[in-house]
Amino acid sequence: MPIPASWDFLPEKPPANRPSPPVPKKWGHTYVSITGNAGKGEEIPLTGFGGRYWPNIFMQAGATGLDMPPMEIHSDTSPNLAGSMYRSTRAAAREIMIPLFLYGIDRYTVRRLKQSLIRALNPLNGHCVLKIQESGLPARYLKCWYKGGLEGNESEDSSGFRWIRYGVQLTAMDPWYYGDDFHVAEWTFGQGSSFLKPAKSLFPLSISQGLVSREDFPVTNPGDVSAWPVWEVTGPVRRFRFTCGDRSFGIDGRAQDAVPGGTTLKIDTRPGHKTLLDDKGKNYWPLLGKSPSLWPLPSGRSQIGIELVPGSANATLRMTIAPRYETY
Repeated sequence: MPIPASWDFLPEKPPANRPSPPVPKKWGHTYVSITGNAGKGEEIPLTGFGGRYWPNIFMQAGATGLDMPPMEIHSDTSPNLAGSMYRSTRAAAREIMIPLFLYGIDRYTVRRLKQSLIRALNPLNGHCVLKIQESGLPARYLKCWYKGGLEGNESEDSSGFRWIRYGVQLTAMDPWYYGDDFHVAEWTFGQGSSFLKPAKSLFPLSISQGLVSREDFPVTNPGDVSAWPVWEVTGPVRRFRFTCGDRSFGIDGRAQDAVPGGTTLKIDTRPGHKTLLDDKGKNYWPLLGKSPSLWPLPSGRSQIGIELVPGSANATLRMTIAPRYETY
């Protein structure tokens, strides 16, 4: 039989300051497009499917290789020791697969979509640029080369009279995403009216002063990894040297100006470029000092050293980087 019992405890009272659960932030759709012919062709949207009444190319679920690039770990082994010894790490080429669905209102439109996609991705016409832009955020760009996937498959689950499925395979030799060029800093040396010239924003930063030799010029790289600067030195400049940590390069003292007045020397430190040419086509590479190191700019905030001796008039120095990102 039931045994009567009393309620011998009180219910727990909620805390006075009850925490509020996080509120999801409204987020729009991610925009994805691809542009062929070395990035100069027509931009093909991959996320703009407008319904069954509009022919289009759109990206399906299942894309791979769009986040962190693959890494290669290098190590050494010893026959007398267990395990291995770490040496270095490098980012390898990025392999990407994008499933695409081509939909046409008739056979004619689906053939036109197929032909335009094949023409845009043909590596004989150059690389293609994959653009990904999250809602409200800057666009990210990835330079890719078509590898395969458009060969075609006439099976029932891969193509029809008005539609085709492809699994496009791309290779990004440079595995990092890029944003728009970011103008880091601009300095003016020589005769000037003020040390820090007012500007609309913090960057580009303009400084005006005479002979300069400092090791603590603050610069910022907004990317996730190091970036390779492009320097522009406008003469007259007798000598200069740029330093980051224990790496440096420059042109040492000479009897005449290293960069004559009215001449702009462009120093491109990017891999695959590594050039020192002025606007008249002169090569300055033989003029560099001993053991030059065209260094990259680390991510985040850092300090660089600038030693520059202007000539008889004002000289300007500009540093531009293209920030690199691990993912979009």
